[in-house]
Amino acid sequence: MDPDDATDSLTELDTLDELATTLTRSRRGAVVLSGAGISVSSDIPAFRGSGGLWARYDPTEYATIEALEADPVKVWQMLWELDAVLEAAEPNPAHLAIAELQDLGVVSTIITQNVDALHQEAGSEDVIELHGSRRTLSCLTCQHTVTRDEVAKEATRGEVPRCQACGGQLRPDVVFFGELLPQAALHRAHEAVRRCNDLIVAGTAAEVEPAASLPRLAEREGARVWEINPDPTLPTDRRIPRPAEHVLPALVERLRSQQ
Repeated sequence: MDPDDATDSLTELDTLDELATTLTRSRRGAVVLSGAGISVSSDIPAFRGSGGLWARYDPTEYATIEALEADPVKVWQMLWELDAVLEAAEPNPAHLAIAELQDLGVVSTIITQNVDALHQEAGSEDVIELHGSRRTLSCLTCQHTVTRDEVAKEATRGEVPRCQACGGQLRPDVVFFGELLPQAALHRAHEAVRRCNDLIVAGTAAEVEPAASLPRLAEREGARVWEINPDPTLPTDRRIPRPAEHVLPALVERLRSQQ
């Protein structure tokens, strides 16, 4: 083993032990901020990067409301493909570990940039979805909302799904390019970060606003920021450059051993 690798491993173990001890002693539950990286091992590719969805589908052509209204057949081609990927995905060890951290009482709230609902499927509660959710769709004409399961029963995959109330076109309740984030969700996220003592940033570079502002807000409010990401980007010394699906189950084991 390279001596530098051994040193890195020891540093990571020390940081993991420090995080476990901190969470045990903290009077307030930590907040987890998750992103696309946490779902990659659930076979959901990241949107960005060489293998991402936007490498094949130009977001200006497929991921705006204007594009959906102008050419719904074209846009729904991409949306149905994405839906099939999300439907087949299952929570991975990172999602399950976060749910366990909530059960242990050391994590209170999860803020996610993902729309896959895998945190909820893993058993987590109090999940704030910054970019919306695939679980519901709304009519562009009358704003009537239906569940994805209802749409799956009515629409043939590949077709443009229609509102049963007025016949208008349905859209998934996710944030398209150029749209504002749900303001209620963003407000809840800010409040959760302001209240926490620890913010665990897992599986996200936190480079896209407004999620990128949350670690900075946490630091301004005096919270400790921990980063779990193979390629760390945040200006914090509390980092473990490993995949969340490896680190978070190990964190759960340490916390259970302390009980």
